[in-house]
Amino acid sequence: MLTMPVRQLGESERRAVERLLDLDPYAGAQVAERVAARGLAWWRAEARILGYGSRRNLESICWLGGNLTPVLASESAVAAFAEQLGEEERLCSSIVGRADAVLGLWDRLSGHWGPARDVRPNQPLLATDAVPPVAPDPQVRRVRGGEVDRLFPAAVAMYTEEVGVSPMAEDGGRGYRRRVTELVRAGRAYARFVDGRVVFKAELAVVTRRTAQVQGVWVAPEWRGRGIAAAAMAAVVRDALSRVAPTVSLYVNDFNLPARRVYERCGFRPVGTLATVLF
Repeated sequence: MLTMPVRQLGESERRAVERLLDLDPYAGAQVAERVAARGLAWWRAEARILGYGSRRNLESICWLGGNLTPVLASESAVAAFAEQLGEEERLCSSIVGRADAVLGLWDRLSGHWGPARDVRPNQPLLATDAVPPVAPDPQVRRVRGGEVDRLFPAAVAMYTEEVGVSPMAEDGGRGYRRRVTELVRAGRAYARFVDGRVVFKAELAVVTRRTAQVQGVWVAPEWRGRGIAAAAMAAVVRDALSRVAPTVSLYVNDFNLPARRVYERCGFRPVGTLATVLF
């Protein structure tokens, strides 16, 4: 397979990167948000963006920061990125993106970076631009600034359950608490409180001009099976569409059938498949 050299991109190629990200607005949403906020200079973005293709025709990019995210990576681009990255120490905590690219990278990098803690090869990527047909839960609302202490234990429980490790382990949870606080202050955290406790939560973890991406969806264990999730998600989607972005998107593990049924009821449709490698 013939491949072109991979190069680190700079601010002078920002327009080309933004045009490419517009071609994959859902799978590339996290990268698009960071580029919009901090540009391509690595010292501002706290990451590098690698490019594949000629200067006149950028074909693929790969974000390398806390996460490694390939965007529109063809088979030849995957091979070229892997050749470059295989010579470096792994610094990222996960690889996430379109399944074909992520699994292709991992197939080539596992001998250098392995073992992985978990590989999730099939995560349906879903999106909607319509108000859900489900009536929204009126008790689901944006979390207020003074409610971070009530939200944080639920956020820790969600993260631990979903990722398999506690966010408290690395630095006592200080970094994760800052992130939760930022989302609350930005009006991007939602919850339903009952007697002061969170029974449902979700966040707009990524926001671009094209989509608001929901993450951190969680129902308290004692409330599961009561049918509250669909109405709660409907409230989140309605608010996000009216206030934040023209579409709402998310991705879900293929084995999480209850969640997939909730999202289907709320009008989400498949727009691709992601994969995640966790370290």
